[in-house]
Amino acid sequence: MRITDVTVEMVDLPAQPPFRWRAGLPGSEVAVVGGILRVHTDEGLVGEAHTRRGLIVADLVNRRIREDLIGRDPLMRELLWQRMWELDRIEELPIYALGLVDVALWDLAGIAAGQPLHQMLGAYRESIPTYASTVTFGSVEEYLDVADQCLELGYSAIKLHAWGDPRADAELCQKLRAHVGDDVPLMYDGSAGFDFADSLYVGHALSEAGYLWYEEPMREFSVTAYRWLAERVTVPLLVAETSDGAHLNVGDYIAAGTASRVRTSAQYKGGITGALRVAHLADSYQLRAEVHGSGVVNAHLCMAIPNTTYYESLVYTNPVQREPAVGADGLVKAPTAPGIGFGQPGW
Repeated sequence: MRITDVTVEMVDLPAQPPFRWRAGLPGSEVAVVGGILRVHTDEGLVGEAHTRRGLIVADLVNRRIREDLIGRDPLMRELLWQRMWELDRIEELPIYALGLVDVALWDLAGIAAGQPLHQMLGAYRESIPTYASTVTFGSVEEYLDVADQCLELGYSAIKLHAWGDPRADAELCQKLRAHVGDDVPLMYDGSAGFDFADSLYVGHALSEAGYLWYEEPMREFSVTAYRWLAERVTVPLLVAETSDGAHLNVGDYIAAGTASRVRTSAQYKGGITGALRVAHLADSYQLRAEVHGSGVVNAHLCMAIPNTTYYESLVYTNPVQREPAVGADGLVKAPTAPGIGFGQPGW
């Protein structure tokens, strides 16, 4: 089997329902031109990957990627993963674009084998608990109300994205702990909004409140800053979500002693292959590798990675609407269609 073409179909995506992130970050997106990247073969099999950045990805495919892939064996995923890294040396590919070809190749391989992706990866589980990952709401009282709704809907844990104000965020985190009690796992995501001093302030509050993890308080350019933070707070740090370099950069975070957990994902770690490299690296140090983000690709990763804890389910609205893939028991079950199964019921 040989690759005959790589294409990007432009797809008009509607504006997202209104929501916001912390101060300084854009919230919901306006209508955009997304894209479906497809890898075509001489046997008629096609694998695909989806992106919200169709115009950028189409340009990269047309200028760099298609010519490099045509004629190659699509089942040689390790070779083709390395080829994307070679092209990255020239293009400095956007972090979200680096793994798209790899996702499409895994989709194609699963379709060829007649197996869901997680079985191709070596399935570990058939379902996983979910945590409610909030957007930014207006007040402490609204957050407490949203938390109550999430627990009633079956979510087993809650992660806060708050305002990006260290004093206000620390107060919110402690009030939420007092509201839900000690038995509900809570997490906090700073969305890279703080410098070291403010990260330390919030970290002390999270330590006192017994939070399960503290995620991305600072931009992830300085491993040293994260090492200093890890030395001064007791709340576990979840690191390396958006850092470039897949497992290579994650390795530096671990070696520096910053990591109680690490992030992995197809979106930011170079596709399925990169996400697995990060997970296996973490496992060698007895660390958890928490899958970042929702959607069917991440659900497959959650089913295949033993050292992950939850599926992340974003909560955009109040009243809370449970993600369709999340059951009343708070579990996400393994997708069943061959390959990744984009568009299968529930996804």
